[in-house]
Amino acid sequence: MSTTTLDRLRELLEPVVTTAGVDLEDLALSAAGKRRVLRVIVAADDGVDLDKVAEVSRTVADTLDASDVMGALGYTLEVTTPGVDRPLTLERHWRRAADRLVLAQLHDGTTVTGRVGKADAEGVELDVDGKPRRLAYDAVAKATVQVEFNRKKTDVGDIDVDDVDEDLDDDVEAGDEDDVETDDDNDDTVTGDNTDGEA
Repeated sequence: MSTTTLDRLRELLEPVVTTAGVDLEDLALSAAGKRRVLRVIVAADDGVDLDKVAEVSRTVADTLDASDVMGALGYTLEVTTPGVDRPLTLERHWRRAADRLVLAQLHDGTTVTGRVGKADAEGVELDVDGKPRRLAYDAVAKATVQVEFNRKKTDVGDIDVDDVDEDLDDDVEAGDEDDVETDDDNDDTVTGDNTDGEA
């Protein structure tokens, strides 16, 4: 799909999801047989629960219906949260990964594994084997959160969507707003079909 279409989609949808209280992390538009799939990935500092995903999905669907950006062909809309394997590319990604174990590949060819501390506009503090290390974002080629199945939590009551992503995430299939089914999958997803091809 052309970059122009994705640019138009981002311009159209970013203010909509921001108003709903979440960040638009990514958009993907792909072919699935004779149909298309529009995947809208959202996140927030406090996590995004299934109710919020469903709310954003309805808002995005209404916005697309009122626009011609998707053209006349039918499509399936998926609104989802990022998986645990998402790359950390922005300050907010590092901030949301606080206290998580991260593997960072640096531009100089070395790697660093450490637990994320305070993140600011220029870089992040890592705890590397009990020693603090400052890592500038521009030194990082790629960084991802590492799955920890026996991760200790400092607050038993503090559970966010990303933690659930590691084990038992829910995938919501919502062809009808009033008929929602749940499945186990890698992220929180709401799916709806534009079956009549109207955009």
